[in-house]
Amino acid sequence: MTTGQPGQLVDEARLGRFLDEKLGGREATTVEKHIAGFSNETFYVYRGDARYVLRRPPRGPLLPTAHDVAREYRFLHALHGTAARVPRPVVLCEDAEVIGAPFYLMERKDGLVIRDQMPAALDSADDRRQVGLEMIDALAELHGVDWEATGLQGRPGGFLDRQLKRWESQADLTVGKVRELPGLSEVTAWLKQRKPSETRSTVVHGDYKLDNVMFAPDAQAQLLAIFDWEMATIGDPLADLGWLMHTWGKPDVVVEGDALPLTAEEGFATREELAARYADRTGRTMDDFTFYHVMALWKMAIILEGLYVGYRTGTASNPAAAEFEFRVPRLIERARMLMAR
Repeated sequence: MTTGQPGQLVDEARLGRFLDEKLGGREATTVEKHIAGFSNETFYVYRGDARYVLRRPPRGPLLPTAHDVAREYRFLHALHGTAARVPRPVVLCEDAEVIGAPFYLMERKDGLVIRDQMPAALDSADDRRQVGLEMIDALAELHGVDWEATGLQGRPGGFLDRQLKRWESQADLTVGKVRELPGLSEVTAWLKQRKPSETRSTVVHGDYKLDNVMFAPDAQAQLLAIFDWEMATIGDPLADLGWLMHTWGKPDVVVEGDALPLTAEEGFATREELAARYADRTGRTMDDFTFYHVMALWKMAIILEGLYVGYRTGTASNPAAAEFEFRVPRLIERARMLMAR
């Protein structure tokens, strides 16, 4: 993984004194910034012979529930030692005076994060298929954890109602600001009408996808750990499966020149195969699964439209958001195609 200088996001000296106090002993502490990812900031921390990963919020004003590293730590702490494949949490610091923001430390795993190409060590037909199966098996294990026994707290009922209300409100803030989005209101109405009875609540990761997990570097596509827990909650587990499926495989709407996800390439298990494996591993029915797939596409369209509005109005500087002019309508069209089946 590529790293760079930490800048002012972590005060090494103060971090070192904090870790000496919490972990014992006196060790030299150095920090490197991990440049991948676009949410909470991630750093590699070296303390003597020990290696850790530090997570802290980005610089700048934050929404009240955004970038909550304490939430991440609580889920990791509760899930470590269960069947869930999570890194070991080390210490949480909610005192922003130490490094300039709350943060937590977890163990550093050695492995491969797959993004836009397969690592040479895992680029066989068998490994490509196994990557998908491992994604499903790890998700089934997570959803099988008795979250109440871990001490986690949450509101298990009404999860889908809260999701629909929250994301419809987000859409109201952006849709129409720089353009209309024909079809989005139709998808919203369909989701409200087709909302299924919720399945038994579990831990929900909230952003379960290929580049939020790590695979072993020297084994047959073995998933080692699930990362990025800032969206974790208690709710309907099929929301996680729907989110994974909207990122997986060849999209139903493709225009020449579109960049396809890695998992659209030959050898990867299909969405249908993965959904069937999840049903087999968990005993959950897939009768209403189209709803969860459509909801994931709808949410992503709303998220990306917000970024596109920022790009068009000059309040966000990411030039990559220009492509959302076309990507958002295609997400909506994908959702409508699923609805028509």
